[in-house]
Amino acid sequence: ELQLVVSGGGLVPAGGSLTLACATFGFSFDDYAIGWFRQAPGKEREGVSCLTHSGTMTYYADSVKGRFTISSDNAKKMAYLEMNSLKPEDTAVYYCAVERSPYGCYPAYYSIWGKGSLVTVSS
Repeated sequence: ELQLVVSGGGLVPAGGSLTLACATFGFSFDDYAIGWFRQAPGKEREGVSCLTHSGTMTYYADSVKGRFTISSDNAKKMAYLEMNSLKPEDTAVYYCAVERSPYGCYPAYYSIWGKGSLVTVSS
């Protein structure tokens, strides 16, 4: 069974850091691109950062460039999102998702999702 499990969310003060982890089960991790997405209250889900299955190409939303870093450990079948210099506007439920050949870092292009993890950044 394909499964993604996200961990690492929580409450952090503005300027702080958190790292989200996405554990994957039931599929060949190397064959999938992985993406991190978030949904803030009252807003649509958006792409935060995505990584191609080869690990050679990354995407970052403008709002997180220079602050967030996506990475993966193929041996452990894990993906990570390191978040630094967090801002209150980063508050959202964060999701990881995988897809074989997505056309871009957009939620509509990803079909396998984990449950979200809430990140709250206090001002």
